[in-house]
Amino acid sequence: MADLKDEISVTLAGRLAGELAAAWPAFPRARFTRGLGDALAPLALMARVELLTGRLVEALPDDFGDAAGVLWRALESAGFTGWMTLPCGGYVARAGIDRPEVALPLLAGLTPRWSSEGPIRAFIHRHPDLTYAHLRRWVDHPDEHVRRLVSEGTRPRLPWAPRLRQLVADPGPSVELLDRLVDDPSSYVRRSVANHLNDIAHDHPDLAIELARRWLPRGDRAAWAVRHGLRTLVKQGDPRALELLGVDPDADIRLTALTVDRATVPIGEAVTFTLAVELHGTTAADAVVDYRIHYVGADGRRRPKVFKLARRRLLPGQPATISRGHRFEHVSIRRIRPGKHTIDVQVNGRVLGAVEVEVVELDANPDAP
Repeated sequence: MADLKDEISVTLAGRLAGELAAAWPAFPRARFTRGLGDALAPLALMARVELLTGRLVEALPDDFGDAAGVLWRALESAGFTGWMTLPCGGYVARAGIDRPEVALPLLAGLTPRWSSEGPIRAFIHRHPDLTYAHLRRWVDHPDEHVRRLVSEGTRPRLPWAPRLRQLVADPGPSVELLDRLVDDPSSYVRRSVANHLNDIAHDHPDLAIELARRWLPRGDRAAWAVRHGLRTLVKQGDPRALELLGVDPDADIRLTALTVDRATVPIGEAVTFTLAVELHGTTAADAVVDYRIHYVGADGRRRPKVFKLARRRLLPGQPATISRGHRFEHVSIRRIRPGKHTIDVQVNGRVLGAVEVEVVELDANPDAP
């Protein structure tokens, strides 16, 4: 499987140079790509983006207003899209930071080609009042990508981008924007609002609950955003979040069985676990069932990661059985290490039981032929 960093390549840079040269014939195509293969080779994804951003700074006109004109003309081409526009957003944040009145509309123009959620954060930090004035106007923009930029660009804890520490401390400036977007007709926008609410919940759970209570009565669209946005608080067993989602955190639900199909699993393979839960009482109740994998860290300590499993309507005395396979494979944010890994089951925020599996290197599997 190709590495994601290979999306930023000499070929892509050549295509970008061609698009910019079509918009501005003086664009120095040869200089822009000279020696680029050797320069890109040792770099990770975002470092490659930064390299192209720096070359754009050197290649585009020194006057940012003139450079912005080049990018606007490039946007008239359908071929000017996707990965090649990612460093262009970075260029706007770098070269246009002192010209926000020119840069911000350009970021809105670029965002349908590749989201400007990262670059706009520099302007929120440097020019908060002016940037928020634009964001308030963009809430009603006809393009869903621009409306999404309002929510996604202001997320306090946006992944793969620097945190907006002023919004981590006080997310209040964005609440007005989220209020207007939570029931947006676009699911793309609503998902961003939900993720923004989840960001707020990490640092200000009381505010997240307050917003959820305010938004839930606004209909199915807002209710979906609330359910998705409260996921961290639900995983933590916050009784207020569970009650808002129609779950009784005090329901007497018991784990009656928990088994795995193998005690030893090689890295890269999966283990299947099966559990049964039963409600004790006289009235039906909902069970939000999650599971946690306690991964072995580089220091040997085990840290839990919560995964969603199921929501079941339970009737008294009628057990519900659930099975799930979980693959212990390396991913971009986690490296799997050998050792004992605990799988525990959490129902309505309470851990009810656990089982262990031994994760081993592939060639260490004693059952392998």
